[in-house]
Amino acid sequence: MTETEKKPALLVLVGPTAVGKTKLSLELAGRFGCEIISGDSMQVYRGMDIGTAKATEEERSLVPHHMIDIHNPDYPFSVAEFQERSRALIEEISSRGKLPFIVGGTGLYVESVCYDYQFSEGGSDEDYRLELNEYADSHGEEALHDKLKAIDPPSAMRIHTNDRRRTIRALEVYRLTGIPQSEHLARQKKQSPYELCIVGLTMERDLLYERIEQRIDLMMEQGLIREVASLLDKGYSTDLVSMQGLGYKEIAGYVTGQYELPLAVDLLKRNTRRFAKRQLSWFRHMKDIRWVDVTEPNISAHLQIISDIIAGKFPPDPE
Repeated sequence: MTETEKKPALLVLVGPTAVGKTKLSLELAGRFGCEIISGDSMQVYRGMDIGTAKATEEERSLVPHHMIDIHNPDYPFSVAEFQERSRALIEEISSRGKLPFIVGGTGLYVESVCYDYQFSEGGSDEDYRLELNEYADSHGEEALHDKLKAIDPPSAMRIHTNDRRRTIRALEVYRLTGIPQSEHLARQKKQSPYELCIVGLTMERDLLYERIEQRIDLMMEQGLIREVASLLDKGYSTDLVSMQGLGYKEIAGYVTGQYELPLAVDLLKRNTRRFAKRQLSWFRHMKDIRWVDVTEPNISAHLQIISDIIAGKFPPDPE
């Protein structure tokens, strides 16, 4: 890109789960002529609606949404595919005269699109993957995750204990390159191919945790148990990355008789609180974010603050 070429504009809204991204994003999309790209690694899966807190059909009818319901739950979706698809969508949306708008909470996925990430990391070692899978089968997911914790603590913090595929990949990267995966990520160029406007939502921790508990109670009322049971009935294994997602792993434990429902709900609330902390930690290391505190329940004020940020970054073209 030459200096005379104008970078495409990209609006991004991030924040922890339950902070209120969806409602604000719909309002902002209407104001600024946006099409929304979901920045959530789980919303790509069909049939996983309640547990991933997808925008409803009615909400999606108001504003075009992308990267939702594009794969079945047994598909091994990756951050590299997310980056490739999202960049193509940004080009398409821009060509229609609309503003591309990424909304979501999966930090690595969002950041991979915003900046010039390259996903080479040294190829693959199938024998080593097989060895690690056999180790996990024999010793359990936590023991496998402990191996990663010993060589790459930042990646171990980012990757869930039960996410075998990503744990193995991080271990494989270290074996192939001698460099922790977290260091590969840290070395990535933080230059963007876009004119970025990134807004981050935050709120007081106690209120966020209260909202998380309320959201999970609502998910249970909406039929999360039925959703998980239906996925299991269709043959989707609890070992799948998708089925290890928040809400699915914990409720699957109840559906399959491993523990009672109150424990499943308690585990889900606890794990979601921990996930929110990890999200905030990730976003706080990102540059370029303009933070907006949405603790006070005044959506009109929040919309005005965010709208002013966006208008300041993307002023209308002169007639």
